[in-house]
Amino acid sequence: MSTLLDKISTINDMILQGKALEAFDQFYHEDVVMQENDQPIVIGKEANRQREEDFFGSITEFRGAKPLKVTIGENSTMVEWHFDYTHKDWGVRNYTQVAVQDWKDGKIIKEKFYYGA
Repeated sequence: MSTLLDKISTINDMILQGKALEAFDQFYHEDVVMQENDQPIVIGKEANRQREEDFFGSITEFRGAKPLKVTIGENSTMVEWHFDYTHKDWGVRNYTQVAVQDWKDGKIIKEKFYYGA
């Protein structure tokens, strides 16, 4: 896998196969920073992996996910997703989200998620 299209396609496929944490381990930089909308930035791979574990551990019913669009730029990718699940704290969630990734050294160094409240 040498191109960003190959990498982001593999990540998307892994997410659809229920292997999001494995994709995180493989494709995210040790110094990754992640942010949900305008929430505080989470710094570092360990803190972000814990955030991911907490999120996936809180899903009580998963009905589906689908990547709608993928865009590739210079050291950047964007994926528009549709998600449908029930979260133990947030209830039923059925929405579209855009994830924007910046890449460094072949891994995601920064990711921000944009979605409605």
